[in-house]
Amino acid sequence: MSIFHSLGFPRIGAQRELKWALEDYWAGKKSQAELESVGRELRARHWAVQARAGSAFVPVGDFAWYDQILQWSTLIGAVPPRFAQSDKQPVGLDTLFRMARGRAPTGTPAAACEMTKWFDTNYHYIVPELAPGQTYRVAREDLFEQIREAANLGYRAKPVIPGPLTWLWLGKGDAFGGGAQDEGKLELLDALLPVYAEVLKRIAGLNVEWVQIDEPILALDLPPAWRAAFARVYEHLANTGVKLLLATYFDDLDDNLALAAGLPVQGLHLDLVRAPGQLLPAVALLREDQVLSAGVVSGRNIWRTDLDKLGAVLAPIQKKLGDRLWLAPSCSLLHVPVDLAAEAELDPELLSWLSFATQKLDELRWLSLSLSGEPSAQARDALQTQRRALQARAQSRRIHSPVVQQRLRESAHVPHSREPFEQRIARQQKQLKLPAYPTTTIGSFPQTAQIRSLRRNWRSGQLSDAAYEKDIRAEIERVVRFQEEIGLDVLVHGEPERNDMVEYFGELLAGFAFTQNGWVQSYGSRCVKPPLIFGDVSRPAPMTQAWSMYAQSLTDKPVKGMLTGPVTLLQWSFVRDDQPRELTCRQLALALRDEVNDLEAGGIGVIQIDEPAFREGLPLRRRAWQAYLDWAAESFRLATSGVGPQTQIHTHMCYSEFNDIMPAIAAMDADVITIETSRSNMELLSAFEAFEYPNDIGPGVYDIHSPNVPDVGWMVDLMKRAGSRLPRERLWVNPDCGLKTRAWPETEAALVAMVAAARTLRETA
Repeated sequence: MSIFHSLGFPRIGAQRELKWALEDYWAGKKSQAELESVGRELRARHWAVQARAGSAFVPVGDFAWYDQILQWSTLIGAVPPRFAQSDKQPVGLDTLFRMARGRAPTGTPAAACEMTKWFDTNYHYIVPELAPGQTYRVAREDLFEQIREAANLGYRAKPVIPGPLTWLWLGKGDAFGGGAQDEGKLELLDALLPVYAEVLKRIAGLNVEWVQIDEPILALDLPPAWRAAFARVYEHLANTGVKLLLATYFDDLDDNLALAAGLPVQGLHLDLVRAPGQLLPAVALLREDQVLSAGVVSGRNIWRTDLDKLGAVLAPIQKKLGDRLWLAPSCSLLHVPVDLAAEAELDPELLSWLSFATQKLDELRWLSLSLSGEPSAQARDALQTQRRALQARAQSRRIHSPVVQQRLRESAHVPHSREPFEQRIARQQKQLKLPAYPTTTIGSFPQTAQIRSLRRNWRSGQLSDAAYEKDIRAEIERVVRFQEEIGLDVLVHGEPERNDMVEYFGELLAGFAFTQNGWVQSYGSRCVKPPLIFGDVSRPAPMTQAWSMYAQSLTDKPVKGMLTGPVTLLQWSFVRDDQPRELTCRQLALALRDEVNDLEAGGIGVIQIDEPAFREGLPLRRRAWQAYLDWAAESFRLATSGVGPQTQIHTHMCYSEFNDIMPAIAAMDADVITIETSRSNMELLSAFEAFEYPNDIGPGVYDIHSPNVPDVGWMVDLMKRAGSRLPRERLWVNPDCGLKTRAWPETEAALVAMVAAARTLRETA
């Protein structure tokens, strides 16, 4: 039986226990000791799940209070000076939370660190802040304590840590130009590597054999200096008393494969779901003392795996490598829900097609037993169940719609463009009559416990349709009146009827299905429940028109219709894997085109189609960029090009880097784009400035991921910086993102300050 293991397990808990514990702690309802107790219970539970499945190791260090990069930054003492961390004291948990959120139950609030997407996923990490001469030390003991926890419970621990080059690549600092590729960051290795070596030696002292060291940047196009640094780094870490499993994922190592295999490490993990073609070249390069960890079960999607197909591919590899072939998920299981056992109400046929984290471990066990040549009766039954489920899915009539497929073919002849922006904006300004520095929000307003209870009672049948509509209308009116009162220029209806910006639309589109407890961590305590796109997508009926028209009827000010864009609906769902993603995205675009046209027909003159996942979907390798960018931008235009030039189309993007995709953003041709810039101090505007972006832009001035209320002067200063880079007549004033997760008192205070900042800007322009 081949060894199998996981690279990491979901940390949030099957019922989001970590989320509730974190939020109770931040609100002062739980002590730190109570929070830490929840963490210990979750770790023990998740280790037990993996051990029962037969995993050779349990990963330790995959658990994090916010995200694993922040966890590591605090462990090595990389705390920015504004958090007043003594270099002689351990970094406390509240310092970690202040770095993530700007505040914690103790300590002085400070500006939170920047947050951005983890490669091409919807998971976020806190960006390490780097500075010349930065020093490092072992400043937290939690990793070592967790290794002891696992050992005391009888488990064989495999600690998981970020590799030094990946950690540096992800970091930013003013002195390094803010770019990932800046070679100046490599100068920090002299201070960083001794601390890495100390950590590994301390791990070895805890009787640990293997350490998983994650270097996902090996799946990127790396500059020569960064490639050259790998040999230096791993020669330094080679004699620390532990065996190193170098883990890569999310794409093909390609030109970095020989580099990775040639390093002084004892094992190499490859993502063979995203890049199956690298298997045979890797086997050819593997040294006789190296293990190959084959990532053959998807850690990113939730469909059952074809174990027969994998077995045929892997059988000759196992014959050659023997026990040096390990089986694993493609990446950490952090990106999928915990367990199908919690899905009591999901359609049985769909349920049979799915595999969550716990089931993926079972799949690895069945595959391992299959490769052994003498599987047990239980393994044979499991493999037969797997075959029947895959066959049923392939033959199911609910997947394909001839009507949708015909419309998709016809869409090639649908216009994908509008009048030139200069002509459109003139018409829009005449119609909307907006002042300089117009103010708006991104869409959602606080989702209070009362609103969530209202939706829950309606869905369970405890509240009638009429009573639900009455209460939702009352909330919409309250939000509209508030916005009028404080003086916002373009209003929103607040989205009280929406549980999530993707799930809400998926529930109203054909081809989607939903779980009850399929939660996945996005960042910190923020969890999402991605829909399942299992078949062809269409829109049976209008989804937002009635609510938007009602909101517009309450005011003379323009109210934005709010939609989630096709790329984001695609990226933030678990997408069918039986056709190219491009085709599914175009189906989504056609469904949204119908909705955009209906909004315009209903008198909505401003329509926002959010695409925060546009950059996230970019392939890691540049050779694949243009194809993706072409169909992604085309899908947005397909959704929006059916309206007249007088209708103003907005889009929103957040927590992404735009420098290298500006032509594609311009090709989307939105009239107004809003972006996140408050955490990054307007850094992102440099891309729009250098590109001479021609359309309107709203650089966010209010960091909605922190409970801190921004000062008027601070926001004015941010907008003045924006005005020094871009034409002032093209600038809007808005928050970084939606306000769903914020509380009303801080939201009211922040938006009042934002409107005051806009007025100050108009007076001083």
